[in-house]
Amino acid sequence: MTPDVLPAASLFALACAVVVGGAGLLTLRLLSRTSLVLQLMVIALATVVSVVGGMAAVASQMYVSRHDLTVFYSVAGVAGLVSLAMAAVLGRQLARDSRSLRSAAASIGRGERVASTDRQSNNEFTALAGELAATGERLAESRARENQIEESRRELIAWISHDLRTPLAGIRAMAEALEDGMAEDPDRYYTQMRGQVDRLTGMVDDLFELSKIHSGTLRLTLQPVSLYDLISDTVAGLWPIAQAKSLDLRFAGETRLTILADPRELSRVVGNLVMNAIQQSPAGSAIVVSVTASAGSGAGAADHAVISVTDAAGGIPERDLGRVFEAGWRASGPRTPAAEPLGTGGAGLGLAIVQGIVQAHHGEVRVFNVPGGCRFEVLLPQHPAAAT
Repeated sequence: MTPDVLPAASLFALACAVVVGGAGLLTLRLLSRTSLVLQLMVIALATVVSVVGGMAAVASQMYVSRHDLTVFYSVAGVAGLVSLAMAAVLGRQLARDSRSLRSAAASIGRGERVASTDRQSNNEFTALAGELAATGERLAESRARENQIEESRRELIAWISHDLRTPLAGIRAMAEALEDGMAEDPDRYYTQMRGQVDRLTGMVDDLFELSKIHSGTLRLTLQPVSLYDLISDTVAGLWPIAQAKSLDLRFAGETRLTILADPRELSRVVGNLVMNAIQQSPAGSAIVVSVTASAGSGAGAADHAVISVTDAAGGIPERDLGRVFEAGWRASGPRTPAAEPLGTGGAGLGLAIVQGIVQAHHGEVRVFNVPGGCRFEVLLPQHPAAAT
């Protein structure tokens, strides 16, 4: 081909490609709601027609023989058929992958787990399928947590209703007996009514504290706190209740450990843990409240103060260890408030409050079984910067 022919041939090929490409785009727009297979075949056909048309136009200007044109058209026809077949196969694969991904998305919408799919026809679809499967797993876990929270909420309402109704019924009965003059010992009735009112007050205080924790309105007043002094005061306050059950309540561990914390809220944490141990421990057993220092592991890890409460109440079933800090959850069956010390609430909120207060201090609370019982551990950062 001479140099003066090349520009003309290029213009012929370009004109043919533009015309065929425009017709192809128009056809694709008209077929925008049809199957992917048909659209791919239109693209393949437009490509073949563009090539063949351009070469035919150039060949006609170069006075190519009829025999050569026949051979050229035969080769182009075979190539076009192969291209259409390949486009159809690719389109079917893409359509199959599309149906698979659509089915996975529909499964996620129905709340079902997405089954692991085979590798798709290309990396993009494979990555999308993997992401859909991972999204399905995350949504399933989220729904499971939501169902667990809803179950915990229903349990909490049931326990609160039960624990409120019983003392209120008792107060009403005693008030009616006093009103009718049927009480043989009015002073004893007054004492019992005061005890029931204290119990209701404790339950209301627990509910209010839990609502502040869940709503994020709990505000801490941080100041240096001697853990020995704080725990000693708390243990001394609960000693009469422990002594009434013949329990050996004692302190062990370090006596000079000071952290930055809210003394009122931290006293509530220790008190709830000790009261929980008192309620569950059999008579004559020991409850040990201890304080130790724990060095942080890893670079930049903060040191912690560890407050632990160890009882001999027989431990907690392994299946229940993950639920002990849920509001309203109890390991045992229903218990009447009369079976518990006055003012302890008994609505199953104590450990949930413990977890909320500890987390507000940027700490961690955990529980695990030990021989003969269980141990609750509260890890609190020692350094002021970690607690603010």
